[in-house]
Amino acid sequence: MKIKVQRRKRVRIEMIPLMDLLFLLLVFFMYAMLSMAVHRGLPIRLPTSDATEAETDSTLSVTVKEDGAIYVDREPVDLRALTAVLAARAGEAGARTPGVMIFADRNLAYQDLFGVLEQIRAAGLSRVSLQAEPGPSP
Repeated sequence: MKIKVQRRKRVRIEMIPLMDLLFLLLVFFMYAMLSMAVHRGLPIRLPTSDATEAETDSTLSVTVKEDGAIYVDREPVDLRALTAVLAARAGEAGARTPGVMIFADRNLAYQDLFGVLEQIRAAGLSRVSLQAEPGPSP
């Protein structure tokens, strides 16, 4: 008669659940970094849009309040001096031409916004992004 002796099974750590956990952590941190877009605009009421995305490439921020006050990266600027200020800031950025994020109040007159856009174009900047709050369009 033959007696079978059971051998002790070696304990081993399963790697597949650990890899799944590592992947989930990687995805979580990637999404967390994408949602940390740096916006240097002043607090104003932006228009809403269904198709808004966070712009992370732009380096210059132009805020236009309802009363027509203009700010470049939170510093007040006159409309006539806007071209010179933006050209100087673009020169500081180096070889790559920076983009411009425009934070315009939703009650701002179209003509005032158009004047700001003309000054940005005169500064030699062509990458312009109009910012909006996510939400349903009115």
